[in-house]
Amino acid sequence: MHDHSTSERSSDAAAPRECVNPFVGTEPVDLPAPVGLAAKWWWPKPQIGNTHPGACRPFGMVSACPFTGGYPTGYGRYKKSLEGKPEAMLESLRVSGFTHFQPSGVGAIRKYYNYCRVTPLTEAIGGLGAVGDAWDIDEEHAEPGFYRCRIPAAGIVAEITVTERGAVHRFTFPKSPRAVLAIDFSHGGIHIDDGQTIPLRGEFRLLGTRTAEACVTMEGLPIRAAVEVHGFGAEQFESGLWVDGAPLAGEREKSYEYIRESKFKPFGVYFAGPTTAGQAVEVHVAFSFRSREQAWCNLSGGARDFGSAQRAAQASWDDALERIEVAGGTPEQRQTFYTALYHSLLKPCEASDESPFWPWKGPFYFDFCTMWDMYKTQLPLVLSLFPQRGAELINSLLTVVEMEGNFPIGYRLARGYDRFAHQASALAHVVIADAFLRQLDGVDWDRAVTMMWKDLGRAYGEAFLQDGVVHPITHTLDLAYACYCTALLARGVGDEAAWAKMMALASRWSNAYDERGLLRESTYYEGTLWNYSFRLLHDMAGRIALHGGDDKFVADLDRFFGFEADDATIPGVRPPADEMAAGYALGRFEGLNNEPDMEAPFAYIYAGRHDRTCEIIRAAMEQLYGVSRGGMVGNDDSGAMSSWYVWNSIGIFPVAGQDVFLIGSPLFQRAQMHLDHGATFTVEAPANAPTHKYVSRAWLNDMALDRPFLRWNEIAAGGRLTLDMTDQPGAWTQVRPPSVGEASG
Repeated sequence: MHDHSTSERSSDAAAPRECVNPFVGTEPVDLPAPVGLAAKWWWPKPQIGNTHPGACRPFGMVSACPFTGGYPTGYGRYKKSLEGKPEAMLESLRVSGFTHFQPSGVGAIRKYYNYCRVTPLTEAIGGLGAVGDAWDIDEEHAEPGFYRCRIPAAGIVAEITVTERGAVHRFTFPKSPRAVLAIDFSHGGIHIDDGQTIPLRGEFRLLGTRTAEACVTMEGLPIRAAVEVHGFGAEQFESGLWVDGAPLAGEREKSYEYIRESKFKPFGVYFAGPTTAGQAVEVHVAFSFRSREQAWCNLSGGARDFGSAQRAAQASWDDALERIEVAGGTPEQRQTFYTALYHSLLKPCEASDESPFWPWKGPFYFDFCTMWDMYKTQLPLVLSLFPQRGAELINSLLTVVEMEGNFPIGYRLARGYDRFAHQASALAHVVIADAFLRQLDGVDWDRAVTMMWKDLGRAYGEAFLQDGVVHPITHTLDLAYACYCTALLARGVGDEAAWAKMMALASRWSNAYDERGLLRESTYYEGTLWNYSFRLLHDMAGRIALHGGDDKFVADLDRFFGFEADDATIPGVRPPADEMAAGYALGRFEGLNNEPDMEAPFAYIYAGRHDRTCEIIRAAMEQLYGVSRGGMVGNDDSGAMSSWYVWNSIGIFPVAGQDVFLIGSPLFQRAQMHLDHGATFTVEAPANAPTHKYVSRAWLNDMALDRPFLRWNEIAAGGRLTLDMTDQPGAWTQVRPPSVGEASG
């Protein structure tokens, strides 16, 4: 726990945790229509954050959330949506219970979790026989680590918080002759076609009158659950097993082998008894992917009651959110910032000593559901603020490649053939390079180089090594950049031969471009050649020369971002194919609705146009993020979009895989990053204002700074970056960020 009590904070400013609104991103975008430059950008992907308001801890193994069956988290009112405005599935939020394990901000990942549903019932709404029914809810409230709502039809208030390996549910009942708590161990998935997950096998039992356990196997994942109930009186109390909503009289345990959908019936346990008005009953549940014994250890080590669990969850968020403090701006901007920071710290999930895929103890992280989005902004934020977790995360990835034969591009808590390989290649190499450049302790870098080298020849890498180019052409850029990242580590461990070989392969990035200086015709994932042509490479000087020089590079960037162009037409509900084709044909920036070009605004800096970068990122921060439920213009993708906002609000942007942090246009007058080893790095912009978006001068620790970037050691050492902001665009500096020669030498 960090002590930030000495940090300055305005007396009227809310604490970071109090600024967070977990509901942001749960409804379709409702921000004012973009104007000016932001109106030129095109949004090809669903216009909703796909987040949920459930209870979570930072990087927590378990989340807990009301279940409506909505896409994709199990919360919300919307159908599956891959483009345009999402369609409503429900007129109102109708909840059938409260489930565990949810993705955050993703799209079609095909494994939707929502395991182990807990449902409170009374005779007024049908008792145990109503398991699986859904009811309207109201009076929703959410904050980091806590969620509450009311089920008016039953008069029940439901509250949830989380522990390190489980959750605590508290239900406040009305007066009832028979209140029921039904635990559905067989539950999984959401209410879309092919969205349900049913167990392959399952066993469940009562151990005492108030305890139960289960083991279900969901898509290769064994989930052990331990359950304990508190709060029912001794009189008329009963517990038992149920199948398909009917109690199994006299049975205390049951098992199934090889369940198939045609014969599947939900199953679980129930606890029941009379309640007085206002009587609170708690359900404590903990999980393990290893053993029943470990599930019970996780339960006993969780929390003695709901209040202590909630306080511990709040403390975990205080520690995480207070690592960055901002001052200035508006209250709405502070709320947007800390909500974005909150969403940035939900994934990946830490489950050390719990890997279901190898038998030994050690780090295990899952829910890199969208690493092709996370690797640019979200994972660099985690590595910077949480170095111990970062080292664990890297060691977990290294074990994955040893056990499974390759680094993951997306890694979920379920086995499956769809490992996302078509989206991108070799992204783990970039993350490992980031960790190496931050000098994280506890990683065997020789092991890392070995695993990185071996992985490069797999999948698309085989054709890249043989031919020097591979399609989709974006994989050529991925693999060349991965070779550069591998070279950095090879030189770091003293392997000059590996460094020379990898640097030669890294130069193949140029094979992806044509005579125009743009990427070659190919297939492109969620974009066009324009969306990928301005990625930040390791040899940006060579890249700009290949394009024809600064002027042509800037001119094509201006075209891409829509300077002097007509406004784009934003897709609506069920956009027709010809409308989508016309939008893609614009070759336009996707405007923080999607991630392929999220770093492209910073390409201007490499051509000496820092002012253009400032204009674009300010337009995005000011118009494309908000504090309402519809405050995101696209899927958050495990915090990728939120972390983009966090970095740019501070005023620096990481170039993933390089020791370069580009200086942008901060949103606040002051931002302080409290680093794990005790140093504090501060970015100050005293004259900052909505009209003052350009940097005219800069100082690092009171020394004039004439370069538009920082190194990690300058941030890690603490100190102060001061920016003089102005309303006049101009050439603050013509110094360029390092390119491959300086960065590798």
